[in-house]
Amino acid sequence: MNDRLRVGLRVVLVALAFPGASVGLWATLAPRSFYDDFPGGGREWIAPDGPFNEHLVRDVGALNLALVVLTIAAAALLIRSLVIVAALGWLVYGVPHVVYHARHLDPFESADAVAITSSLALVPVLAVVALGLGAKIGGSEPTSRRSSRSSTSA
Repeated sequence: MNDRLRVGLRVVLVALAFPGASVGLWATLAPRSFYDDFPGGGREWIAPDGPFNEHLVRDVGALNLALVVLTIAAAALLIRSLVIVAALGWLVYGVPHVVYHARHLDPFESADAVAITSSLALVPVLAVVALGLGAKIGGSEPTSRRSSRSSTSA
């Protein structure tokens, strides 16, 4: 895998991890605030969907943080199997998430409905891109180790 593809894959993985970390930390550490105030800026995207459940909000936060840990490891090591598992994890989480919200947009104004759907749809799109790029990684050890091995044997 050339350097451009490696950098591109890392950018995609970080693009998946960053919002997951934001959501995960907020929901885990301040579940009531997350419920009342997400996504911020005076918008409320969680509260209109049902009553507050601290357990559920914290679980969603922890799930996001677990995916972030996996994704950061995949970005750091660039091992094909790890990248593929991370991307599949985001797909398994992201597709039902966007489908649910796309079917429950009634409480929201048009601008919020578009923002909700497009921001959530970005997760499966990025995951598919990561799958495609991850499939191009050779071998099963970190790319830095493969790179140094190939440069010393040349």
